[in-house]
Amino acid sequence: MSMLNLNLPALASSLVKSRTTTTATTTAQQCYIHPVVLFSILDHYLRRNDNQDRVIGTLLGVRSDDGRVVEIRSCFAVPHFETNDQVEVDMEHHRSMYALHKKASSREQIVGWYATGNKLSKYAALIQDFYSREAAPFNAVHLVMDTELSGGELGIKCLQGSPVGAGAHPENCLFLPLAHELQYPDAELTALQAAADSSEGLESLVSDMEQLERTIEELHSMLERVSEYVSGVCNGTSKANNVVGKYLMDMLAVVPKVDTKQFSSLFQSHLQDILMVAYLTNLTRAQLNITDRLQRIV
Repeated sequence: MSMLNLNLPALASSLVKSRTTTTATTTAQQCYIHPVVLFSILDHYLRRNDNQDRVIGTLLGVRSDDGRVVEIRSCFAVPHFETNDQVEVDMEHHRSMYALHKKASSREQIVGWYATGNKLSKYAALIQDFYSREAAPFNAVHLVMDTELSGGELGIKCLQGSPVGAGAHPENCLFLPLAHELQYPDAELTALQAAADSSEGLESLVSDMEQLERTIEELHSMLERVSEYVSGVCNGTSKANNVVGKYLMDMLAVVPKVDTKQFSSLFQSHLQDILMVAYLTNLTRAQLNITDRLQRIV
């Protein structure tokens, strides 16, 4: 097993002195985090060994062209072992997991690392130096999750390291706060809303037709609010807002102009395609069930 040994502080510079030539040159200014990342970190913490106080792992995501905006999309756990004198990180597991993730999602790259706890570990600077080399030429993002609920809530902090002092030593690192925000993709937002609406934390997911009905009702409600606002401005009962007006113009500009008869024809054609797919799906399912029963008889 390939392990990375990091020691404090006298031996640290000698161990990584030959690797400190490649340093990050671009720092991030904004970080967006997907909720699935937080759930993965919590799952890793709950499955930790009994003698572990905290866990660490690798953050994966994408960056903007200039590297100033980071989007953390996924993560994976990295086994490690800490003592009072050194920390050991399983590099073989780290590289194997990253290679598997690259096959599944080639766009995602290493953007940083995470750790649990209510404060920074004394080895944080050394681990930050390693991940900065992995994320070069960009600076690595460090996500800290307070799993101890120190402030009565699950605290989340995003940090990035900045070298201090004249010497290029990995332990000479100052962690600075990084602006972060949770980003909810549509698929994850639906699951989170279903969990939040449940009083006991368990609720059966709605069907596709029920979800479509809710979406149409929400769209109809928003259209009514916009219609009332436009009517009020035209009648003089409401004050006009240039920003809202420009936004409505931009919104209407992207709506395709389709004739009513043409729209009805396209809708019926699309509906027939959906029904055909549903029919073929049910037919395939029935054939698989028949095949499975025949194999059991034989």
